[in-house]
Amino acid sequence: MSEQDPERIPVIVGVGQINDRPEDPGDGLDPIHLMVEALRRANDDAGGGLLADCDSLAVVAQLAWPQLNPVDEAVAELLGMEPAHRMQTAMPNGDSPILLLHEAANRIARGEAKICAITGGEALRTAGQLAAMKKREDGEKPNALRDASHRVKKGYAQSYGLVVPTDVYPLYENAGRAAYGQSLAEGQAESGAIWSGMSEVAAHSEGAWIRKPVSAQDVVTPSERNRPIAFPYTKLQVANSSVNQGAGFIVVSLAEAHRRGIPEDRMVWLGHGVAAHESGNFLNRDRYDASPSLATSIERCMELNSVTADDLAHVELYSCFPCVPKMARRVLGWPLDKPASVFGGLTFGGGPIGNYMSHAVVAMVEKLRGTKDKGLLFANGGYATHNHTILVSGAPTGAVFPQDFDYQAEADARRGEVPPLDQDYTGDATIESYTVHYGRDGTPKSGVIVAKTPDGARTLASVPGSDTAMIAFLTDGALEPVGTQGTITREGEELAVWSNA
Repeated sequence: MSEQDPERIPVIVGVGQINDRPEDPGDGLDPIHLMVEALRRANDDAGGGLLADCDSLAVVAQLAWPQLNPVDEAVAELLGMEPAHRMQTAMPNGDSPILLLHEAANRIARGEAKICAITGGEALRTAGQLAAMKKREDGEKPNALRDASHRVKKGYAQSYGLVVPTDVYPLYENAGRAAYGQSLAEGQAESGAIWSGMSEVAAHSEGAWIRKPVSAQDVVTPSERNRPIAFPYTKLQVANSSVNQGAGFIVVSLAEAHRRGIPEDRMVWLGHGVAAHESGNFLNRDRYDASPSLATSIERCMELNSVTADDLAHVELYSCFPCVPKMARRVLGWPLDKPASVFGGLTFGGGPIGNYMSHAVVAMVEKLRGTKDKGLLFANGGYATHNHTILVSGAPTGAVFPQDFDYQAEADARRGEVPPLDQDYTGDATIESYTVHYGRDGTPKSGVIVAKTPDGARTLASVPGSDTAMIAFLTDGALEPVGTQGTITREGEELAVWSNA
């Protein structure tokens, strides 16, 4: 292979992040100003002067302040930038920062840009505090996640309480635990170990939101400060979106970095990356105990870079909920006793909706600079929908850009048959997965069961919170509910109801 043109080799040279914790909510920065400050810090980190000549600005969409959208033009204006290319992602998905990193690398390799800036920011903490000061007509506490415009529609899944990711990811957790052959206690112990390890990372991560280590037992044990959310997840097992955080990074051509006098020990190189996705409809999946697209993204990335887990010094396995790094570490072969994050995870590092992985990029770059170590960034978004994995290194990787990172066809080929959906089914069925939703006081509100009919169709059934026996069966760990049989009944236009056989 001939020597690559330095004008076409992408490197990360600047990273920056910010936590904003005002005592008065009215003093908090909005997402635009969080993004601006993050990029200013990234610019300073790279030695300065890059933003003024920036060719491309890409922004992760923000959810907290919808009245500001789109925000990319305002970010550019406040930074005095006039990039030829400027865009904002369509949605605030968790894979967005890695997608934008990969696209920036390709843009540089095609000669379309020399300097690319990527940023994102969320101010849900301030937005929530300000909203709480306003009374809602229905008396409910405002919730920016559930109230988002793309989630207010009422459909089949939503009618059973499957609305936001907190409702859906437990389906993967419970199905996965059963497939792994774990008891409830064993599954929770694994979650606790991963999350406790991330809390230790966050405690030493300057940009993390919560910097206090938590024991594995405290992570999974319900308490007044750790209320149950959706079985088996407690508050400390879910992404902490009530944060004001911004992060950004700057990618340039190697030749431009040399012209700017940026030392090589400040650069981080990119390897090959792979993206693949599940159906946007989480009821239109072949299974809930694994993800073909997640597996394809990680496995093919490792193969293309000719590395194994033993070659990686650091990983960031996306951690909105325990089921994701559990699936990812099994595909990767990553040991339980090694940290699954370089930043601290979405509970402790902070979960700014679609921009978490920008913080992970910041942390990974800081880990790799001045070394020959390799790191893996695995991002997930949506409802276990979007997956994007890329290798990064403190030394040149030899990877050639631009790259076609779309491996969707490969993921689709390894996917099993998707069960048809039967929204009107009554009769005998088998539990495929399930969860129980809790009120703020910690008491069960209702359960929802994803079931398979004898004909192989998929259907939903509810469990009233008042059915204490069934709620106990689903949550006490005495028996594994997945795979057990029951009966679905329906009266009039009410939701279908599950009862055990």
